[in-house]
Amino acid sequence: MEQSISRQLLDFLSASPSCYHAVANLEGRLLEEGYEQLLEFQPWKLTPGGRYFVVRGDSTLAAFRVPQTACRGFMLAAAHSDSPTFKVRQQAEVPSAGGCVRLSVEPYGGMISRSWMDRPLSVAGRVVVRQGTRLETRLVNIDRDLLVIPSVAIHLDREVNKGTPLRADQDLLPLLGCAGPGAFRTLLAEAAAAAEEDLISTELFLYPRTPGTLLGASEELIASPRLDDLQCVFGCFRGFLQAEDSASVPLFCVFNNEEVGSATRQGADSTFLTDVLGRISAAAGAELPVLAANSFFVSADNAHAVHPSHPEYADCGERPVLNGGIVLKYSAGQKYTTDAVSAAVFQEICRLAQVPVQRYSNRADLPGGSTLGNISSAHFSVPSVDIGLAQLAMHAAYEVAGARDTEALVRAMTVYFGRSFCRLPDGGIQW
Repeated sequence: MEQSISRQLLDFLSASPSCYHAVANLEGRLLEEGYEQLLEFQPWKLTPGGRYFVVRGDSTLAAFRVPQTACRGFMLAAAHSDSPTFKVRQQAEVPSAGGCVRLSVEPYGGMISRSWMDRPLSVAGRVVVRQGTRLETRLVNIDRDLLVIPSVAIHLDREVNKGTPLRADQDLLPLLGCAGPGAFRTLLAEAAAAAEEDLISTELFLYPRTPGTLLGASEELIASPRLDDLQCVFGCFRGFLQAEDSASVPLFCVFNNEEVGSATRQGADSTFLTDVLGRISAAAGAELPVLAANSFFVSADNAHAVHPSHPEYADCGERPVLNGGIVLKYSAGQKYTTDAVSAAVFQEICRLAQVPVQRYSNRADLPGGSTLGNISSAHFSVPSVDIGLAQLAMHAAYEVAGARDTEALVRAMTVYFGRSFCRLPDGGIQW
C-alpha cells in the first residue's frame, strides 16, 4: 500500500505546480466524490448527510460533511497550499547583458535560494483575461522546460564554495533566452488560450521541472518539489475522504500564504475558517461557541528530520527521523500549539490507527518558525495539536522525506476524521 500511496502523492505533486493547481486538483476530486460546491456570495442550504466544499481566492479550500444527526462539534484539520518560490512581476521581461532576456521575480517565502540555480524551471499560476464584458480567471502552466538561473562559473568566482551571497535582484532572475521582446507574454497567452490584448493581470510563480521520485535502496525515500506542505495536504485529504461518519462535522481546510505569514484574505489569519464554521452552525441551528467547546483542530505542516550530516542542529532528545511516523511538534513559546491534552488526544488517534509517533522541538537556542495552528486557534479557540512528517532540505527547490510516513498520516487522519470529540463536566474527554 505504501508504494501505491507514494506514487499517488507523486502524481499529485506533479499536477500541482502552483497553489492554484493544488486546490483545483482537490476540487476535481471532491466533485468526483459527490461533493457540492458552495459559493460565498450565495446563501447556503445544508442538508443532513450533505457533502460540501467552498473555495476562496482560488487557493484556499474547506471541505466538510454534515452529520445525519444533531451536530456535536467540529473535527478540523488544516494544511497549506503554498511553498517557497519566486513570484513573477507584472512587467516580466528584463533585457539583460549579452542579448539575453530574463524575468523579473521576487522571492516568495524563505527558500534556500541556491537550490533553485542550474536546474530547469517554468511558470505556473493564474491570469485574468477579458471575455467581452466580463473578467475571467484561468489557470496557466507553461508545461515545458523554459527557464534557468545560471550560476557564475567558478573560474570567475573563486569564493563560490565558501558561500558567496546571492542578491535577489541580480543573481536570481531566471534566464528566458535570447528571443526578442514580448516572447514571454506570447507564451503566456498561448497557455491561457487567450489573445495577448485580453491578458489583464497575472499571478505567476516559478516551479522546478525536475519531477519527484522514489529513491533509496528500497525506495524508502521520496524526493520532490513542494513536499512542504503538499505531502500533508495529500495525506490529510485522503484521510478526510476515507473516514467514516460520526456525530461531528469533519472539516478539512487548505490555506494559502502560510509561507509569508498568513495575513491575507485566504490565509489562516483571515476570517475564512470562522466564516465557514459560522455558516455551518447557523444552518444546523446551533450556537458556534457550543460546537466549538466540543471541537478539535489538527495543524499539519512538515517537521525537520535530524540531518545525517549535521545532527548537532537537532534537539538532543526530540529529533524525528525519516519514516519514523507522525511528528508531534512542541514549542514553549507556543509557535506550535501542542499541549498535554491535545498531545494525548492525537497519540490516542495514532494508537487506534496503529501508526508510530515521534516528537519534535527546536534546539533551545535555535528558534523555529510558526505555522497554521497558533494563527488559526487565535480566531477559533479549540484544543489544537501541531503535527507533521519528518523531512530534509525544507524550503529547498527539491526536498526529501520518508515514503512510509505518507501512509501513516493517511491512516491517522482516517481515524481522526471519523471520531467525535466531547468534553465532560469533570474536565475529561470522551471519544
